[in-house]
Amino acid sequence: MDDLYISGFRFKDNLPKYSYLNNLPVVKYLKNNNEMLFDKNIVFFVGENGSGKSTLIEALAIAYGFNAEGGSKNFNFSTHRVQYDLPDSITLFRSAYPKDGFFFRAESFYNVATNIDEIEVGGYGDISLHAQSHGESFMSLFFKRFRGKGLYLLDEPEAALSPSRQMSLLAHIIKLSNDSQFIISTHSPILLACPNSQIFQLSDDGISEVSYSDIEAVQIYKQFLDNPERMVKYLTED
Repeated sequence: MDDLYISGFRFKDNLPKYSYLNNLPVVKYLKNNNEMLFDKNIVFFVGENGSGKSTLIEALAIAYGFNAEGGSKNFNFSTHRVQYDLPDSITLFRSAYPKDGFFFRAESFYNVATNIDEIEVGGYGDISLHAQSHGESFMSLFFKRFRGKGLYLLDEPEAALSPSRQMSLLAHIIKLSNDSQFIISTHSPILLACPNSQIFQLSDDGISEVSYSDIEAVQIYKQFLDNPERMVKYLTED
């Protein structure tokens, strides 16, 4: 794909003075660096819990016009009253406009599935997402709803997926990326192995672009799987 639907964003430091967001390392980094640029069809955010990767992808989704709890731009339901300050501080760089789009977030997927049933919208298969296992409902969404030529923002899509299902999703993402853009927040070393992707690691030091082998989560998984007995012993020693 020649033109990215989101090629980056500029940060405007207009957050409320007492917002908790001011204390996030990712926000402190953006205050000093002002912008982020994307040059691949597949972009990953990776980092420890609390590093701000879900907050950042949420802000990008809302700034683009997606519903805060997930779904397409046509979804406008809300189950919680939350003030979202970060999207108002982001100006997106857009090079093209998608024909399809979806914001997926694992933590509120139940609410999205409920809304799909309530408004009887099609495109998600013949079986209600609630009538499937958690993992199968994820896969139904990814494989039946994502049509291509789209912008897909995914927050921890691996949450309910087995390793084999994650590999299936990886292959699906690679296939769709010929004419689609993905921005993904994840802990999964399987998804992060996607070739020709751009990986941003969020940490206490801010944001850095890294290679697959330099991702902290990948290194930890490798150390554990290379010698699980030693790692368990180390973790349980007094």
